[in-house]
Amino acid sequence: MAHHYSELRMPLVHGGKTMHDITNDVCGSIEGKPSMLWWIGWMVSGLVALMGVLTIGFQIYKGIGTWGLNKTVGWGFDITNFVFWIGIGHAGTLISAVLFLFRQKWRTSINRSAEAMTLFAVMCAGLFPLIHMGRPWIGFLWAAPYPNLRGPLWVNIRSPLLWDVFAISTYFSISLVFWYIGLIPDLATVRDRAKHWARKFFYGTLSMGWRGSVRHWNHYETSYMIFAGLATPLVFSVHSIVSMDFATSVLPGWHTTIFPPYFVAGAIFSGFAMVLTLLLIARETMNLKQYITEDHLENMGKVIILTGSMVGLAYGTEMFMAWYSGSMYEQYAFINRATGPFAWSYWIMVSCNVISPQTLWFRKLRRSPIFLFIMSIFVNIGMWFERFVIIVTSLHRDYLPSSWAHYYPTHVEIMELIGSFGIFFFLFFCFIRLLPGIAFGEVKGVMKMGQKHKHEEKPGNDQTPAAEVSHA
Repeated sequence: MAHHYSELRMPLVHGGKTMHDITNDVCGSIEGKPSMLWWIGWMVSGLVALMGVLTIGFQIYKGIGTWGLNKTVGWGFDITNFVFWIGIGHAGTLISAVLFLFRQKWRTSINRSAEAMTLFAVMCAGLFPLIHMGRPWIGFLWAAPYPNLRGPLWVNIRSPLLWDVFAISTYFSISLVFWYIGLIPDLATVRDRAKHWARKFFYGTLSMGWRGSVRHWNHYETSYMIFAGLATPLVFSVHSIVSMDFATSVLPGWHTTIFPPYFVAGAIFSGFAMVLTLLLIARETMNLKQYITEDHLENMGKVIILTGSMVGLAYGTEMFMAWYSGSMYEQYAFINRATGPFAWSYWIMVSCNVISPQTLWFRKLRRSPIFLFIMSIFVNIGMWFERFVIIVTSLHRDYLPSSWAHYYPTHVEIMELIGSFGIFFFLFFCFIRLLPGIAFGEVKGVMKMGQKHKHEEKPGNDQTPAAEVSHA
């Protein structure tokens, strides 16, 4: 009985909502007129995205000579942005698939937006390797498996960069199908509520003839479980494969076996921070405070503490192994990170990723939307600098001092980085306006978790009917 009442004290939806209220609130956010905050966010992100698209067009026209790359630093902002955005996409699949398999009920209000975030982040990530090719309409063919005369294998299967192609395409495909399957019941509800023929046609096409029959629900639940099982290994495999771009090299600072688990923990860390950023924006602009509650924010804050501590442990382990290895090249690579020309980026990384998340040990701060929003921005800044430190500071000083060179990003690289954020947020604002941002079908399924009926008596009263407690 104590277990039941512990759940009753933790409502998943505030405000005493009924099933009909949930449908009205979520559907109303896409049926009514958007708020002024949504218009401001949409227009600002759209202008930034347009700037990024124009900058990318200019860079493709002129070539990658517009970047600050040189013979020593062959990877700069481009691959840094690529690894950063792949990491951002991890939290969506974790919330949707892993927490679903572990029957974590609190995921239902946040999984839809997290899944959409995954898709948009992977789109932004895939953009940078393409433009890094210089002439993507030619370079892309080297990664595409098509019949050719270059040898018995279609592509160089030994290249870690090719592993990225397969990992990311698989991850995007599974995530897209998983997200879309979860949308279908809610799209059918929006279709049935639509009054204009264009909306009926749009949502009717997307809902694929869903009628809510027992047969439909059986197929839906089975397929959702299967795709959750398929997506779960991808959470750990995709960023592990991305880390092998570095770990399979012989460069000091890259050649280490800690990279796969280290990259996965960092990806979940940065991904949850971006989920917090987006959900706090959606919470304000779409009036969803009673569905994305402080309990959801606190749970995500706990995950950030855990993964941030894992990232801090990885930083310390890297330093220890560099010293313990006895390799002067490895030792110098890490001394150079902390004291060299790019030391400022290293200490920004440590401050944002290791020190700042420790403030979330205080429950009051974990439940403060304003503090969590600021914290999520700091974490994402720190995680971007982590990828910058790994890539640039390891490359600019390698084995031979005669080949050392500094790296200066150009305005084109900076504008492409800012533009990628514009594209990401623009797509997200379009998503929460056109499609249900909350999986209200799933929220209804867990409504009794934490909902206390009016006729129930207080915990500890022996007169409370056992049947009512069991039902709750």
